Amino acid sequence: MDIWIYWTIVALLLFIVELFTVGFAVICLAIGAGGAAIAAACDASLEMQFLAFAIISMVALGGVRPLLKRLFYKDREKVTTNASAMVGKCGVVCEEVDGDIEGGRVMIEGVDWRAVTADNEVLAKGTKVVVVAINSVVLTVKKL
Repeated sequence: MDIWIYWTIVALLLFIVELFTVGFAVICLAIGAGGAAIAAACDASLEMQFLAFAIISMVALGGVRPLLKRLFYKDREKVTTNASAMVGKCGVVCEEVDGDIEGGRVMIEGVDWRAVTADNEVLAKGTKVVVVAINSVVLTVKKL
């Protein structure tokens, strides 16, 4: 069997591995193996094939990988998760809230949170509020 077939098999296996990973690094090695397969098909020496593999892989890491990351991860910064996703949510005071560190309690989306006010205003039970910040497990709220 010709060596270019081995390089093609390596490229396909690396491509399959990339399907199960993140970061687009393995796909660059698959591109390099594809380049080495082309070099082997052109009757290049084994040293030239490995050189083609190395150079094409490095070029792909420097050029293709950043392009793919920009294309596929363009909205990643906009996603808020966990407690930081609470900022901007509305709720109702279920226990009087003030600026004191003990604060009061607010109910947001069915979950009871400890809360303080941003401007030391006292908020009575039943007042509608919006979350403006979060510090650990204590929400900072203001009246709507």
